[in-house]
Amino acid sequence: MSRSEAPPLLRTVMDAVGWLLSAHPHLTAQVLSSAHYEQIQMSDDVTVSLLCIQMWTQTCTVNRDFLSQLNDESALLLLNDAVAQLALSSDAAVGGASIRLMLLMANQLGLRLRSLLFNFKGLDSLLEKDWRGRGFEQEVDQLIAVIRQEEAASHQSEESSERVRAACVIQAAWRSVLTRRRVKNLSRAVSALQRRYRARRRRLQQQEAAQQWEEQLHYQVCVRRQQARRRLHQKQRELLQLLPADQVRPYLEECEHRAAVVIQSAWRGFRDRRRYSDALRDSARRQRAARTLQRAGRRLLEKRPAAQAPPPTPLWIGQEGLTDSRRAELKQQVEEYIQEHRSTRVSVEACAALHEEVQQLLQAELQGGAQRRREEQQVEALLAQTHTHLELLRDAPPLSVVTATQAESFLSPSASIAVRGRNAHNAVLQASRLPWWRTLGDTNTGAESGPAHLPELEAELGGLFIGGLAVDGVKL
Repeated sequence: MSRSEAPPLLRTVMDAVGWLLSAHPHLTAQVLSSAHYEQIQMSDDVTVSLLCIQMWTQTCTVNRDFLSQLNDESALLLLNDAVAQLALSSDAAVGGASIRLMLLMANQLGLRLRSLLFNFKGLDSLLEKDWRGRGFEQEVDQLIAVIRQEEAASHQSEESSERVRAACVIQAAWRSVLTRRRVKNLSRAVSALQRRYRARRRRLQQQEAAQQWEEQLHYQVCVRRQQARRRLHQKQRELLQLLPADQVRPYLEECEHRAAVVIQSAWRGFRDRRRYSDALRDSARRQRAARTLQRAGRRLLEKRPAAQAPPPTPLWIGQEGLTDSRRAELKQQVEEYIQEHRSTRVSVEACAALHEEVQQLLQAELQGGAQRRREEQQVEALLAQTHTHLELLRDAPPLSVVTATQAESFLSPSASIAVRGRNAHNAVLQASRLPWWRTLGDTNTGAESGPAHLPELEAELGGLFIGGLAVDGVKL
């Protein structure tokens, strides 16, 4: 940044930091030990130094208990900054601000300042030598009086002078280190800046070269097209010169006709594409409008109470919960309605007969429905029983491990079925005891070697297990 832009921004930052520290004094140690504050202290600019001193002066003025809330280390660092500005700077504004800051610290710290000034021996001689005749002699005299009073109380003039010299040597060494570091960093910053500038300039040159190449290519393409068009026109002119005079006009008319056809076809294609896109937009707009209307209609129907109400129950004779008194009341209402609204075409006797007929048909329908429901229940029970028997037969254990209780569970309660099953089993046993020469050529032992009623039983039971055979290719 330029020197004209930096001071206002830095002043804003310093004012903000001063107001923050006046409300939160415990953050002073972090500010004084911050790396950014150290970089600001290393600046040689007079404005920066003056802003730093003014920030601390403003902070101590706004909050009178600010210095009393600091520890000795933070107060010593703050006093060290003020003394460093007096020792390093020759500007009158910086020196006056530093002296006023030290006087403000002396007023607020009181006896604590004695131990702090013990580290700055020779400060009175520095003030006497360098800062008199600058326009603030009264402040200088007050500060010198405070320092000498503290020195008289401490009686350590020799040690303080040695420490001042040592501090000066250390500060000089430290400033030299900071200066060398800043110069070294400055060289690196300049190198990085130059490298970035060269890279940016190279990139701009490449872009300009590419743009020039594209422009030259476009220009060459245009020139070649124009040359080709000229050669074509020249060739056409030569061909026209070779034609007879009576054929020139028909040839030109034919060329004009072909050109008109090409132009018209291009225009029709463009017009049809535009119409098609307009039609698509209109169709999409109509679809969106229809969806919007349908959505609004559905919301309106959902909000209506009639749409949410349950449908009315039909009034018929077999309705549940209809008592005799309610039936009589409804009948009275029907008769009153008939008396008030008599039909001109149907007589009362015909209406009564029709009513009796309807009641009889309704009663017959109700009775028939009950009978059908009983029959359906019986059929369902028989099917369930049959499926149960089939599952028992399918999961039957082998005869080698079967028990008497398990065998009794397969006996049918019907006498006729039990007799037929026993006869079929005996027929199978007899067929298994026949000699081998009697079974030669037999493929269906159940139909020929068994009793005569075995095929009939199979047909009647419809594929159930008979005599231990496998029915429908499944071994049960």
